[in-house]
Amino acid sequence: MKKEKKEKPKSKNRILVLILFILTLLTSIFAIYNIFLLDSIEDLIRYIVIGLFIFIDLLLFFRTRKIWKKKIKKESSHILMILFMIFYLILNLLIGIIIFYSYGVVNNINKKWVTYSSSLVVKKEDTAEKVSDLKDYTIGILDDKESPEGYMIPQMVIKENHLKEENKIKKFDSYTEMLSNLYEEKVDAIFLSSDYVSLYSSIPDYASIADETKVILKKEKKLLKSSTSKRETGSTGKSIKEPFTILLMGIDSTEEGLDKNAVANGDSLMLVTFNPKTLNATMLSIPRDSYVPISCFTGKYENKITHAAWHGTDCMMQTIEDYFGIKIDYYAKVNFKGLVHLVDAIGGIDVEVPGDLCTDDSSRGEEVCIKEGFQHLDGEGALVLSRNRKQLANGDIGRGQNQQVVIQGILNKMKSLNSISQFTDILNTVSNNLDTNLSTNQILSFYNIGKDIIAKSLSKDDSDVISMEQLFLQGDGQMIYDESMKMVLWNYVPNKDSKKDIVKAMKENLELEEHEVIKEFGFSINEPYEKKIIGYGPYKTNYTYPLLPDFSGDSREAASAWARRNGVNVTFTGGNGYVISQSQPANKRIDKLSGSVVLRLGGSSKSSNTTTKPNTNTNSNNNKTETKKPTEEEPTEPTEEDPPKEPVTPSDPDPDDAPDE
Repeated sequence: MKKEKKEKPKSKNRILVLILFILTLLTSIFAIYNIFLLDSIEDLIRYIVIGLFIFIDLLLFFRTRKIWKKKIKKESSHILMILFMIFYLILNLLIGIIIFYSYGVVNNINKKWVTYSSSLVVKKEDTAEKVSDLKDYTIGILDDKESPEGYMIPQMVIKENHLKEENKIKKFDSYTEMLSNLYEEKVDAIFLSSDYVSLYSSIPDYASIADETKVILKKEKKLLKSSTSKRETGSTGKSIKEPFTILLMGIDSTEEGLDKNAVANGDSLMLVTFNPKTLNATMLSIPRDSYVPISCFTGKYENKITHAAWHGTDCMMQTIEDYFGIKIDYYAKVNFKGLVHLVDAIGGIDVEVPGDLCTDDSSRGEEVCIKEGFQHLDGEGALVLSRNRKQLANGDIGRGQNQQVVIQGILNKMKSLNSISQFTDILNTVSNNLDTNLSTNQILSFYNIGKDIIAKSLSKDDSDVISMEQLFLQGDGQMIYDESMKMVLWNYVPNKDSKKDIVKAMKENLELEEHEVIKEFGFSINEPYEKKIIGYGPYKTNYTYPLLPDFSGDSREAASAWARRNGVNVTFTGGNGYVISQSQPANKRIDKLSGSVVLRLGGSSKSSNTTTKPNTNTNSNNNKTETKKPTEEEPTEPTEEDPPKEPVTPSDPDPDDAPDE
C-alpha cells in the first residue's frame, strides 16, 4: 500500500511533464514560425534566436525522455522541470503573439479590399425621387471601364434596374464634362462618386452643388484593389536599401480609417526621395492648382493636378511621373484624422509655428487655435499646422512647407520612443489610417533604416534624425479657360527653370545623376544665414500662356492690332462700332484656338467682314487689348474669378479656390 502511494504522484508528474513538453514544443514552433516571417530583419539575430529555441527544445526533449523512462526519479527534479517548461511556454507564447499581432497590423497597412461608392444624381428640381421614376431619361456614365465609381458600379445599377430598356445611356470622357451637361440639361442624370459634393464644391460654378442636386440611388461595392488598380496593388519591387521615391497623399476626412475609397481632392501632395545610405531626403510639396498635363485625360490636356485624383491613385501617380520624369516607387495615403492620433500616440511634437493659426478640429466641430513661435503641439494642433492655408501669406505653398515641418517633428520625436504601449498605439494608428503599395516585407525593411537613424540620433542628440532638403516649385498665377468645365479657373503655372532644378536635386539624391559639389561658399557676418531652398529662384523667365483677351468694348482697330501681334486670325461681323461678342471665350489659350476668332461689332447694322492676317513676329506675352476698359476694385485676396495682379510667390496671397475644410 505504501509503495502504491509513493508511485502515484510520480506517475502524475511524468504525465504532466510529457503534456507540458508537447505544449512547449508547439509554442516554440509557433514562435519560430513568426520569427521566420521577419525575413527583412537582420538574419544573424534571427538565426541566433531560432538556434537558441531549437537548442532548448532538444534539451527538453532528452530531459522529458529520461523522466518518462524513469531514469530521473527525484520528485524535486520533476517539479523544477515543470516550472521551467511553464516559464518557457509563456515566453514562447509572448514572443509568438507579439510578432503575430505586429505582423498582422503591418500586413493590414496595404489594404487588399476597398469599398467604392457611386451615386445616381439628378438636378434638385427634377421630379424623380427613385430609380423607377427614371423613364426616357438620358443617363451619363464615365467611358472608362477601369473606373469602379464611374463605370463598374454604374453598370451594375443599370443592369439590376433594367435602365437600358427605357433610357438612353451616354458615355463621357470626364466627370466634369458630365457635370456641365447635367447643369446645361443635355443629360437628365449622371453617375458620380458618392463624395461628389466634397470633390466639386471647390469649383466656383459648383459651389452650391449640394443644394442644386439630389441623389436618386447610392450603391457601394467592396472590390479587390488588384481588380481596379495596377499601381495601388504592388510597388516597383525596389529594395528599401536602395534610394527610392514615395508619394504622400493627404486625405482630409472626418471618418476613421481608409477602408473606403479615398480619392478626394489631391490637396496635399508631397513627393519624397530618400537615400538610405546618406539618410538624406528631398521633399517637394506640389501645389494643388499646378497646371500640368493630366495623364488619364483624353489628349493629356493640362489641368489642375488636384483634378487627377478624381480618377484615382493610378492617374495621380502617372501624372506626377510624366511631369517630373521621376519614377515613383511607392505611395502612401494618409488620413488627416490619423495624423491626430499618431501625434498624440508619440506624445506630441515640438515645432516652430509661423503665426497664429485657427482651423476646425478633425471632426469639423470646435475651432482649434495654435500660437506663433516654438510650440509643443498635440494631434489637433499638428492638424491645424498641416491643414491651414487661408491665414498664411503664401497660402497653399506655405501649407506644404508646414506639412514638411510636421513630418520632421514626428521623425524627431520617434527617436525618443521607449514604451511597448506607444509602439502598439503607433502601429494601430498607422494600420487604420494609412494605405500603401509597400509590401509587408518592404515595410519591415524599414527596420534597417530605423537602426541607422537611432545610431545617428544617439551620437547627435539635437540634430534632425534625417537630413531634409526643401524643394519649391515656383510658378505664376493665371486665369485660364477650362475646356471641359467651360469656365475660367485660376491655375498655378509652374516655372520650367524651377522644375528643372527640382528634378536635378531629386535625381542626385536617387543617385541617377552625379552630385555637383559646391566648391565656393560665401556669407556675411552682418546677415543671418538662410538655407537655400532649391527651386525658389529667382528666375528671369516666366512661363505663362498667351491667352485670348475679352474683346468686349474694344474697337476694331485695337482688336486687329492685338491679333497681328499675337498671330491670331480674327474675323469681324456686324456693324462698325465696338466688340459686343466673340466666338471664342476669353482666357482661352491661344495655342488651343482652331480657325478664326469671330468678333461681332455693334453700331451700324451694315456688316463688315475683314480678316486680319497674322504677323509671324508676335509678342506671345502680350494678352491685353489697346483699349483700356473700366475695372472694378481688386479684392484683397484673389479668387477663381479675380486673378492676382502679380505672379504668385511665397509673399503673395493664397490664390487657392477651395476652402480649408
